[in-house]
Amino acid sequence: MKPMPMPPEISVVIPIYNEQDGLAALFARLYPALDALRATYEIVFVNDGSRDNSVAILAEQFRLRPDVTRVVLFNGNYGQHMAILAGFEAARGQIMVTLDADLQNPPEEIGNLVAKMREGYDYVGSIRRKRQDSAWRTIASKMMNRLRERITNIQITDQGNMLRAYGRNVIDLVNQCAEVNTFVPALAYTFARKPTEITVEHEERTAGESKYSLYSLIRLNFDLVTGFSLVPLQMFSMLGMTLSIGSGLLVLLLLIRRFLFGAEAEGLFTLFAIAFFLMGVILFGIGLLGEYVGRIFQQVRARPRYVVQAILEQVPDQPAEVFDHLEKRVVSR
Repeated sequence: MKPMPMPPEISVVIPIYNEQDGLAALFARLYPALDALRATYEIVFVNDGSRDNSVAILAEQFRLRPDVTRVVLFNGNYGQHMAILAGFEAARGQIMVTLDADLQNPPEEIGNLVAKMREGYDYVGSIRRKRQDSAWRTIASKMMNRLRERITNIQITDQGNMLRAYGRNVIDLVNQCAEVNTFVPALAYTFARKPTEITVEHEERTAGESKYSLYSLIRLNFDLVTGFSLVPLQMFSMLGMTLSIGSGLLVLLLLIRRFLFGAEAEGLFTLFAIAFFLMGVILFGIGLLGEYVGRIFQQVRARPRYVVQAILEQVPDQPAEVFDHLEKRVVSR
C-alpha cells in the first residue's frame, strides 16, 4: 500500500460564480504567481452554481494542471461564504488563502500573505491600498467597518476584502462550526491567536460585475452583526426602557396640564409625531428581534448548508480523465 502524498504547504480557495469571462486571465496570473513561491500548493476552485460556461472552463483547467488543481462543484447557488467553507473542507494545506476570481486582488500578493504567515501569525488580513470601487461602496464599507468594530470587537480594517490567509489551526476550528449564516473572516478572527493585517494592491475588475447588490451587502452586514454579538438587542432593550420612562413622564405631564388648563388641541399634531416615532421604533425592534429568531429558525432545521455534486481531483496512479463521473454527496457540516 503506497503512502498518501504529503499535504501542500499552501491552499488557495477561490469561489466561482458566473466568471467565464475572467477565468483565462485569472489562470494566466495565478499559476505563475504560485509557481514563483517555490512551495507546494494546491488551488481549490468552488463553483457556486454558475449558470454560464464556468464549469467547463474549470474542468479543462483541471485536465491541464491536475497535480495542483481541484474543483468542487455545487448543485446550486449557496453564496460566496458557503463556497469558501466548502473549499476549507476540501483543502489540505497548512496555509489557507482565500481569493476572489475577478482579479481585483492581484494573485501576486499571495506571496506577501504567505511570508507574513511564516513569521508566526495564524491570521493575516489585507487592507486595500487604493480601492477601485465606486464611492458609495467605499463609504458604506467604512461606515459598516466602524459599526461592526464597536458592536463585535472584531478588528478587521477592510472587511470587504476577501484576500486573506489563515493557519491550519484556525481552519480546523472553522470546519467544526455548523453555522448556517456566517461571515468567514470574522469567524476565523475569533479563533485566531495571533492575527495581523498587511496592505495590498487593488485593481479594477477584469470582467463581469459585482455579485453583491445593495440588498446583499445590507443582508451580509446584518448577518455579521447579529451573528457575532447580542449588543443590538441589548441596545434596543435600553432604548425601549428609556422611551418607556419618557412616555410615562409625557403622559404624566399631559394629565397635569389637563387638570390645570383644561382640554386643549394645540398639541395634537405633536402627539401624532411622538406616536409615529414610537411606532417606528417598535417596528424596528420587531425586525431586529426577527433577525435573531430567523437565525435560530434556520439553525434548528438542520438542513445541509450546501450540497456538493462532485469534486474533480487527482487520485494517485490514476489519470485526470477518470473524473468525468463522480458520485454525488451531501455535506451537512
